[in-house]
Amino acid sequence: MERYKTLKGKGLAFLFFLWFLWFINFSIRIAFSPILPLVEDEFSISHGKASSIFIFLSAGYGVGVLASGLFSGRVGYKRSIITSLLLLSIVTFLIPFVYNFSLLYLFSFLLGFSVGIYLPAAIPLITEYYSEKQWGKAISIHDTGASAAIFATPLISIFLLYFFKWRDMFMVYGVFFLLCAVIFYFVSREVKISNPPRAIFKEIIKRRALWLQAILWIFVAGANLGIYSITPLYLTKELKMNISFANTILAISRLGSIGVAVACGFIVDKFNLRYVILIMVFITSIFTILLGTIGVKYIAFVLFFQAIFVTGFFPIGLVAIARIFDRKTRSLATGIILALSILFGGGLIPYFLGVSGDLYSFGLGIVILGVLVMLSSTLLFHIKELE
Repeated sequence: MERYKTLKGKGLAFLFFLWFLWFINFSIRIAFSPILPLVEDEFSISHGKASSIFIFLSAGYGVGVLASGLFSGRVGYKRSIITSLLLLSIVTFLIPFVYNFSLLYLFSFLLGFSVGIYLPAAIPLITEYYSEKQWGKAISIHDTGASAAIFATPLISIFLLYFFKWRDMFMVYGVFFLLCAVIFYFVSREVKISNPPRAIFKEIIKRRALWLQAILWIFVAGANLGIYSITPLYLTKELKMNISFANTILAISRLGSIGVAVACGFIVDKFNLRYVILIMVFITSIFTILLGTIGVKYIAFVLFFQAIFVTGFFPIGLVAIARIFDRKTRSLATGIILALSILFGGGLIPYFLGVSGDLYSFGLGIVILGVLVMLSSTLLFHIKELE
């Protein structure tokens, strides 16, 4: 297959469509965060129990990315992405009919699983569609879909809540997923890998770089999605803000991160990848610690800069994975690292932050997380492949 050598014309148009797919996938992945105070009040549950939704979301996501990493190459990256979109459409159409909180666990798992299929298929698809010289830019631009979703989802929630109940918001997403599946079917070409991933699974899990990357991703994901997931609770329940104002602050705090993610795609082509990641992670840890200790007066300021640096890590991190692992192992490595980071960083960490809010304060849990992020940055010096 002939690859796009520049990000112009059809190459740029296709990349932006992939960008929208990642945007809407990531948006539904975090859609429970802005409405969590409403869910908590409706079901009369504790912070910890409300936050436990993210464990099931993350567990489903972890299973999804592992399954996608193992099978998407053989099934076909196009088929895998279409499967993800169709499953998301079905699940989001069914969520409005859930009136038992325990059932939300099941649907959260299915939601996470459906989202999880996408990225391990999308990243190898991008590396097959675009020349290696364009990987940094293409992957970084694609990854801004997540940054844009983190910024836009609270605002989307505020807008939709004027017209719908929180349950019915999911039906709107369902319509978009169905439309995207149909469009993607007609505008994309199938890409497959002939070598079965199972044959190299034992080989890849023995690689030290895989586990060091996974640990780093776990704590950075916790500083990103973990913080993001509990921020509306933190602001409304502990800092006593109005829910609309809290979601507005959450959205605005993510605005600057969109441009940073794009800039990172150009930075990695000119500077040492290891040190760029180190700087991003270390500064993230500082602002995370401040987030747990600063007063209400400066909370928006700290949230803004914490979001900028933590978001900057992910496109660079994806480029690092693409460079560390070859064509045959790239999808599987991406799946394993994302599965672990989302399961622990995006699932268990927000749960523990919620428990911290019940037992003492959200702030203490956030400070401890910041310290762990700082310590994890030292692992970069032990990944030889980044030299």
